[in-house]
Amino acid sequence: MPELPEVEIIRRGLERHVVGRTIESVQLLHARALRRHLAGPDDFAAALRGRKIAAALRRGKYLWLPVGDDAVLAHLGMSGQMLVGDPSRPLSPHVRARLTFTDSGPDLRFSDQRTFGHLSLAVGGAGLPAAIEHIAPDPLEPAFDLAAVTARIRGRRTGIKRALLDQSLVSGIGNIYADEALWRAQLHWARASRLLKPAQIARLFASVQEVFAESLSAGGTTFDSLYVNVNGQSGYYGRSLAVYGRAGQPCRRCGTPVRRDPFMNRSAFSCPRCQPRPRTGQ
Repeated sequence: MPELPEVEIIRRGLERHVVGRTIESVQLLHARALRRHLAGPDDFAAALRGRKIAAALRRGKYLWLPVGDDAVLAHLGMSGQMLVGDPSRPLSPHVRARLTFTDSGPDLRFSDQRTFGHLSLAVGGAGLPAAIEHIAPDPLEPAFDLAAVTARIRGRRTGIKRALLDQSLVSGIGNIYADEALWRAQLHWARASRLLKPAQIARLFASVQEVFAESLSAGGTTFDSLYVNVNGQSGYYGRSLAVYGRAGQPCRRCGTPVRRDPFMNRSAFSCPRCQPRPRTGQ
């Protein structure tokens, strides 16, 4: 699933290629892509025709494109892609929606192989769609408040990785970057969040921001063809990952083989030496 750096790279591509352009037509090719838009595909298409895209915005893993007072809200799910290109190119079987523009330039296609992503029209949502108001600011936003997040994390009776993945506490952090940041901060994923000191949480979020910045500069993390930027290009941050997906390989800091543990129907990767597992209750 695309995480914050990947979604931010897509947002930047949309800002570069579609902002300021007027929508001419909307073609809906799969009803599931609009399952959150209860008024249906005809209403969605009619609401967008003739409207200019004013910006490309993001909170956590959600994107939205303001059009007047409203917005096109998008979540990429596990395999969603926003692709810009020659309007005459063949339609992939995975394209779920297509927007053309009055300038006859590159079109915008929402492609989603696994169909877990979705689009909707957020009426009155140009500033922040109501559907995502509950999602906390992410570590790259000016609105991110470290002191407030620290207090909320220390108030939870859970492991620190679970807290990082809780989008109501802090948004945008997924499995990959949680493991990478915890490795940098030398904290085990099962450490009790309520027992962490403010200085440890500050170090952890500094690590989150470092990992995000490095991933952004590398175009994000691509493990397969399902994540690409708006031009169809893959990211190469996967080459720099320290622990995620590297079970049995040497830790890049101390050389100890990386450990993989089951975690919430996924996996958690850590270095047994750099990130010792806490004793019961810690």
